[in-house]
Amino acid sequence: MASAVLAAGLAVSGALVGASPAAAAAAPTALPASQFTLAADYHQFDSLNSALVTTLGTSAVHTVMENANHDRQPLPSSFSVAGLSTGFRFDDGDNSDCQSFPQGITTSRDAVGTADSGNYDGHQLVLVSWYTKDGCGGVQQRSRITLADWDATFPNKYRKILLVEPTGTAAAPSFKDIPIHAGGVSWYGNYLYVADTGRGMRVFDMRKILNTDTGGTAEQIGRQSGSVYYAHNYAYVLPQIGTVTAQTTSADKLAWSSISLDRVSKSIVMTEYTCQSSCTDYPNRPPRAVRFPFASGATTFAAATTASQALQLPWYNLNGVASHNGRWWFNSSGQKKLYYWTPTAGPSTFAWVGGGESISYWEDTTDPDLLWSLQETTGGRNVFAVTQATYGGG
Repeated sequence: MASAVLAAGLAVSGALVGASPAAAAAAPTALPASQFTLAADYHQFDSLNSALVTTLGTSAVHTVMENANHDRQPLPSSFSVAGLSTGFRFDDGDNSDCQSFPQGITTSRDAVGTADSGNYDGHQLVLVSWYTKDGCGGVQQRSRITLADWDATFPNKYRKILLVEPTGTAAAPSFKDIPIHAGGVSWYGNYLYVADTGRGMRVFDMRKILNTDTGGTAEQIGRQSGSVYYAHNYAYVLPQIGTVTAQTTSADKLAWSSISLDRVSKSIVMTEYTCQSSCTDYPNRPPRAVRFPFASGATTFAAATTASQALQLPWYNLNGVASHNGRWWFNSSGQKKLYYWTPTAGPSTFAWVGGGESISYWEDTTDPDLLWSLQETTGGRNVFAVTQATYGGG
């Protein structure tokens, strides 16, 4: 959640204190779930995407990873957090980039579960969403994902893929940048759900990664003369296939700051970044967390969906959320806290990293389950996993 409002308060995390729980002052309270609904359209760009696939061709995830061209690095020795299990850091260029910021995190374990060691198209992957500004301290310009191999079978590599929205006509299809914060991301089956702060979620299909020309200038995007397609020198783009739009009868519409997949209840949970007071870019009110169930037996939402759970939260500056088997975790970057809550056990508070962003729950059949998270802070972009039991998970 990198912005002028927050930047001054986010420092690179070095050594961190252990995970010692402290009783929270207050707990989440239930809200009427019927206040919150979704409208889903997975066919919004069918004709344009069909034309783009015919024109450009696609590359499967395994092909993209065979062409991965960035080296992920080990976590620095200075990084410490209770329950640390594993992790990595982006290459030096991405670690220090003052225009682009990592935000959401999901994995192939979200996509397919624990079967075949969580491999999607032959690869165990960690996926991170980013947004890019038009300059250091500028305005949001575009968004992307990175796919990082997380399997000893493959090199320690990752690849960037630009997120785009189809435009033009079926006869002359094109695409444009998606200038969203991409604060959260969830991969379920073949579908990738990316948070769109004021709207809901944008939907992408991981089977439709398009091939583009890496030539042109860094500014060129979409169809050029002679049916050449550029994408800021990216070799791959992932086109949006649809939109999941949030609606509410509440006076305050939802701010989709972060999302996460709950495979147990087959739902996506979301939470809001809000402030107690004095924020100009974010709401000044208590945040909410809402659970939206997928259609029965599907990795898609029904055309109309009503929330199955809604909570008002006592915590602020929330950048991350996760839920699994009735348990909830909330990350506050501003407070450097990770909050844990269940209706029966009540709330607990743990020390957490600075600059922390989204959370993804990693199921495992043989080893302890994990919580994956990441830091957005320039110069300290660590992607890491902790044992969830360390943080009240049990």
